[in-house]
Amino acid sequence: MSCGCQSCGQKNCIEIVPIFSSLNASEVREVAAITRARTYDKGQAIYNAGERKEKLFVVHVGKVKIYRLSQAGKEQVIRLVRPGQFFGELALFSPQASAEYALALEQSTMCVIEGPRLKTLMTTHPSIGLKVMEELSSRLDKAESLIRDIALQSVEQRLARFLLDEAQGNGEVWLKTTKGNLASQLGMSQESLSRKLASFQARGLIALKASRIITLTAKSGLEAVVDGGD
Repeated sequence: MSCGCQSCGQKNCIEIVPIFSSLNASEVREVAAITRARTYDKGQAIYNAGERKEKLFVVHVGKVKIYRLSQAGKEQVIRLVRPGQFFGELALFSPQASAEYALALEQSTMCVIEGPRLKTLMTTHPSIGLKVMEELSSRLDKAESLIRDIALQSVEQRLARFLLDEAQGNGEVWLKTTKGNLASQLGMSQESLSRKLASFQARGLIALKASRIITLTAKSGLEAVVDGGD
């Protein structure tokens, strides 16, 4: 499917992505002119490792999984991309082919921006490049934090930290992905995740209300787990 991004939905995905937030209406139209919409079915590969895709993908509707595979074929989820977020930027600035896979987790519509033309546009609108750098810096910080946590923290500590970080004001955590994807993100097996959730519930730290809803019943207890206590 190829079309102008205005047809992606009620709100143009260019307008909702942070890297374009500083552009005025005329500049947004410039970006739209080098953009086309594309819809991917659930389970459809957007690109595979080893491919050169000089494009920036901005999710308008749906959800995309970015992941890598080890030599043994084990999947490591890098991040989940939701509406208003983008991916594929490394291919714009690196001469190497991507080492990542991108897969639509549900039917997803996105704006696809041609990389070479976007780089030309960045020379006239440096704010776009600065926003991209800010986003990449944020992702690098998160990646380094995850690597540190996997190296220094136990499975229980990583899970407790995740629950505390994701809890809403009412103490509930709504899992936005499958337990398999979450386990991969946290650097553990799905079986370990399920066992630790059951253990937390047995200890009165959480209550599993539904398959993807978790209530924190003892926040101080989870904080103790993160700090290395029981």
